[in-house]
Amino acid sequence: MKHSLILEVNGERHEIAVEASATLLHVLREDLDLIGPKKGCDSGGCGCCTILLDGRAVYSCMVFAMSAQGKKITTIEGLPKDGKLDPLQEAFIQSGAVQCGYCTSGMIMTAKEFLANSPAPGDPEIRRAISGNLCRCTGYHKTIDAIRTAAFSR
Repeated sequence: MKHSLILEVNGERHEIAVEASATLLHVLREDLDLIGPKKGCDSGGCGCCTILLDGRAVYSCMVFAMSAQGKKITTIEGLPKDGKLDPLQEAFIQSGAVQCGYCTSGMIMTAKEFLANSPAPGDPEIRRAISGNLCRCTGYHKTIDAIRTAAFSR
């Protein structure tokens, strides 16, 4: 049985009908066509589905969509403003931290929350912050460079 749900995603209100067991990742990708959050492990172990939920980085595969009603949801698609990429997105591009791109949106969303709370982090803090996001393409050096660049270019 489907239930009516109202979600605020990237500043827009969406009214949809969902199964009680639907994850937020499923609703974002399948019902709202937001493909930034990726389906990886589907068990909270890789971080490629990371979004912001009321400003906190969460694995959308581990959140029931029904529990997100009344909360502000931000995906990677919601970061650009006035046609310009977010400075963190720019830093990832400039640092070459995009590789295959599968983990990129999750890394950026994790870094977005991290930098909001840690304005001048060192590399050890950055490493800890992204430790829940897996990348199989890199040794994380370019990702750490991108986050450091974004932190110190504000």
